[in-house]
Amino acid sequence: MAELPDLEVFSRILNRRYSGKTLEKIDVEVAGKLNVTAKKLKESLEGHQLSEVKRSGKTLQFHFGRDRILGLHLMLRGELVALGEKPPKFPVLIFHFKGGKGFAVTDMQKQATPTLGPPVNEVPDALELDYPVLKKLLEGKKTTIKTLLMDQKKVRGIGNSYGDEILYHAGISPFSIAGKIPDEYVKKLHKSIHSVLETAIKKIEKENGDELTGELRDFMQVHSAKLKQTPKGEEILSEKIGGRTSYYTKSQELFH
Repeated sequence: MAELPDLEVFSRILNRRYSGKTLEKIDVEVAGKLNVTAKKLKESLEGHQLSEVKRSGKTLQFHFGRDRILGLHLMLRGELVALGEKPPKFPVLIFHFKGGKGFAVTDMQKQATPTLGPPVNEVPDALELDYPVLKKLLEGKKTTIKTLLMDQKKVRGIGNSYGDEILYHAGISPFSIAGKIPDEYVKKLHKSIHSVLETAIKKIEKENGDELTGELRDFMQVHSAKLKQTPKGEEILSEKIGGRTSYYTKSQELFH
């Protein structure tokens, strides 16, 4: 699943490639997840210029004007593919811009979700989260910190992979009770959220260049079924938290 760093890089690539171009046609290949009819989507966007692509949490937002915004959640298997000589496999939406360029949203599971006119989301984005907000968010919470970080109704953008990386970087066990984490470690957690995500964005951006390639994970220090040890030589353990496999080490402090 694409997480915040992947989507941030995708938004920058899409902006470089397509912002300022006019959408000539949009093909709706799978309409099941649309919140409007295919006809309404086409009427709203075709013939309008793409002014900007923004990332918001785990979604991309395509701005075709002040009141013409298309939100997109790639879900578990959704991908972005630049149009080439061969037609894309498993297309959901295909964007054709004047001048012959374009890209497709593909998903073999047909779960990628486009939303015309997405509502404003007041939940803080992980990269915009400041320390006082994070501290207040954790206060009194009895859930595990890993579960809280992944809750898109509390913080937007962090998924399973980066949740593990952030907690390892902060030295906090994913099994820690959120409300029991002392201020010293909440401050570490705040710094780790920004450090891990911003570092990942830089690494993915360098690797991807101008290509809309899939998620990059080979730089991760703890979240990988292939890894047995961290770069420091610590044994990597795994266990299910909320139905998702979490990776951690014994060196991470447990607060409960």
